[in-house]
Parts: sequence; C-alpha cells; structure tokens
Amino acid sequence: MFPETLKAGYRSFIDGRLTDEAKRYAKLADGQSPEVLMISCCDSRVSPEVIFDTGPGELFVVRNVANIVPPHETGGDYHGTSAAIEFAVEGLEVKHIVVLGHATCGGIKAYANPAKPLSKGNFIGSWVSLVEPAAAMAGDPEAPDFLTRLEYSMVAQSLKNLMTFPFVRTRVESGRLALHGAHFGIARGELLLRDPETGEFKPAVDGAGRSLTPAAIIGRAVE
Repeated sequence: MFPETLKAGYRSFIDGRLTDEAKRYAKLADGQSPEVLMISCCDSRVSPEVIFDTGPGELFVVRNVANIVPPHETGGDYHGTSAAIEFAVEGLEVKHIVVLGHATCGGIKAYANPAKPLSKGNFIGSWVSLVEPAAAMAGDPEAPDFLTRLEYSMVAQSLKNLMTFPFVRTRVESGRLALHGAHFGIARGELLLRDPETGEFKPAVDGAGRSLTPAAIIGRAVE
C-alpha cells in the first residue's frame, strides 16, 4: 500500500500550499526558469528546499550519494548527474551552481570505512571511489575531524570537477555562471559557505555557528 504518511502529507499540501500558491503552480505548468542548480546529497535529513526556504520553481535540484560531481567524460552509457548539470546549464541557463555538502554524510563514511560496506552490491563502492581525490586534500585520515574535513574537501573536489565540463567552464569564464560551495550541519542547522579564494568554510549568516570549531581550510580556488 502507498505510505499513509505520504497521503497525509499530500492532503496537507492540497489544503495549504497548493491553495496558497495556486497562481504560481498555474504559471509553472508552462515551464520552469530557476536561477540556481543545487547539487546535494540524497540524505533524507538534508532537503535544499527546506534549508533555503524556497518555493516551487526556484531550485533545480540534483541529489546523489555524497553530493559528488563526477569529472566530465564521454564514455559509458548512463550519466544521471552529468545529464542534469547539462540540462540545467545549457537548457535552463541557470546563473548559479551550489554544491551542498553536509555533516555525518553516509557516502563519505562509506569511502572512509571501506571494510564495512553499506550494501552487498558494488554500486555504492564504485560511486564513492570518486571521493579519492578529495581524500588526498583532507589531511591525516587518523585525525578526529577527518570525516568533517573530507566532507569539506568533497565539496571543493566537486567544484573542481564542474570546471572539467566545457559548457560550465565557458560560462564561468565569461561571467555568466557562478559556482559556490556550502556545508550544512544537521544537529544545529548551521550553514557554512566556502570562500572561493581561500577554501575556508565560514558561517553564511553573521553570528551563526560561533560555537563551532572553526572550519578548516580545504583546497584552493577552483582553477
């Protein structure tokens, strides 16, 4: 049977948001024109639309394990994330791409602890192998904050990989597209933004996250 929680949620949607935003939904039926492509983890605790309090049609969201952007390549047959990036950039002409990492990421843990796989299949293992270049930037794997540093580093690596897509690089270099990195802390809801010049992650809002250990500098500006 279809989950009752989803049915209840839909009833709430049609009685609330759909009614309140009927004109917006009617307009969206003719097409979409979001300005932001959000590349996020598929973790159920990290919903970009909730974190950024956006309405329908405002974000084009791509979610996968560990918010990984694979390097551009033309071999193989199936490239879900790459296809979504291509559609957002060349089809929708978004103005911003945000790579959103998050705390306690299961995909990052799957890479860091390969002796204990999340499943018997190899889909996860093959996918998170793309974390390897980021691990080289994350410092000592025995350090107590290594997983957090690796989360930051994966954001930086995904930004770097975005620049391997010719249609992304062309737009970035011409000023038509901007790339951004961010990290969401689940426990307290803190959002850190990556400084493109230094690679440091800093609170998105003044005064937020002051109780946190300062984010380490991970990587440098995307080349």
